[in-house]
Amino acid sequence: MITALALIYMVFAILLNSVGTVILQSIYTFGIDKPQASLLELFKDLPIAITSFLVASFLPLLGYRRAMMIALGIVGCACVLMPLYPSFRTTELLFTCVGISFALTKVAVYSSIGLLTNSRSEHGRLTNTIEGLFMVGVLVAGWLFSAFVDRDAPANPSWLNVYWVLAVICVLVIALLATARMDESAARADEDQPMRGSLLEMLHLFLRPLVYVFLASAFLYVLIEQSFSTWLPTFNNEILKLPNAMSIQMATILAAASAVGRIVAGQLLRRMRWYTLLNICVVGMGLLVTLTLPLAQGVVAHAHVGWRDAPPAAYLIPLIGLLMAPIYPVINSVALSSLPKPSHAAMTGLIVIFSALGGTLGSRITAIVFSRFDGIHAFYFSLVPMSLILITLFLFKRETDRHQVNVEASIRIVAK
Repeated sequence: MITALALIYMVFAILLNSVGTVILQSIYTFGIDKPQASLLELFKDLPIAITSFLVASFLPLLGYRRAMMIALGIVGCACVLMPLYPSFRTTELLFTCVGISFALTKVAVYSSIGLLTNSRSEHGRLTNTIEGLFMVGVLVAGWLFSAFVDRDAPANPSWLNVYWVLAVICVLVIALLATARMDESAARADEDQPMRGSLLEMLHLFLRPLVYVFLASAFLYVLIEQSFSTWLPTFNNEILKLPNAMSIQMATILAAASAVGRIVAGQLLRRMRWYTLLNICVVGMGLLVTLTLPLAQGVVAHAHVGWRDAPPAAYLIPLIGLLMAPIYPVINSVALSSLPKPSHAAMTGLIVIFSALGGTLGSRITAIVFSRFDGIHAFYFSLVPMSLILITLFLFKRETDRHQVNVEASIRIVAK
């Protein structure tokens, strides 16, 4: 079952994080401008938020494994439509289906992690591993899509044939899930606690200080992440003067760095406190942005630019993924492992909602700044949410410490 969770997460990593590539190619193929192209994030993230709010608390009744199979079926059908009916409207439909399906998948995957682990440390390690494999999927996405891009004619719609490959992968993962087994009984609400398993559970969780401070942290993180991951291919193309296919491939350095960052973080958490690690990461991100973006100024286009003579900024800016990647899975794990397992679906629903809102806002702001000024100013803007996330992490740490003290006090009372 863990293999199935990893594979379905990688499938959605490819689909979700192809939005930057699709934005770049849609500008060429369908002749749209940047603000209009940035609406793909809205078509992706708004369905994620709505679907998470409506169904997250009821997924235990449907079954996590069954929900993941339905999600793959939806996106598999949407992928088939892309090469058959190539247009920007079809692209909007695709990302709407991806959003709906990812909401089902993420709630199911995160809730399943709680069922497959027995301690906070196990939960943290498995979460970081699966999120690390998610970044491997992002890395695969860049190379997979770039393989279908016509290097001589970037506007050629031949890149849409990649969706045939993705549709086949969806079918294969559905077959794997059909044979996997998992005991989901622990995720179902107790009969004497009717609030659980309903939307009221989500609202009840939202009233806890620990939860809303955590959600603010998650919102700010995704705002930063989507600013870079969505617009890095376009940044490479327009600011660093790289060809389309190479711009997409160079952007995969961000995914590779993120995968390494999450896997390494899983080991570092054995030796240091999560709060210390995340503060080091955020401060490091700010320093990296400040020191590397000046290298992207004044780049001159070359006719036959390659990997060896690409601007240094093309290699250095994506390294932010090393520092950025550990933040999301760590705060998710800390928040979920602080709650009882029947509450994990509702909590994951809130995580997905606020992550989606952060992703949409981050991409939209970056698109507007990119369009009115340039990509360098757009990436400099990320320093604002980086500063704010230091504050929310401090508040989140304080609330988790309070929660732990209350739990230990309750245990002592029961023991007496």
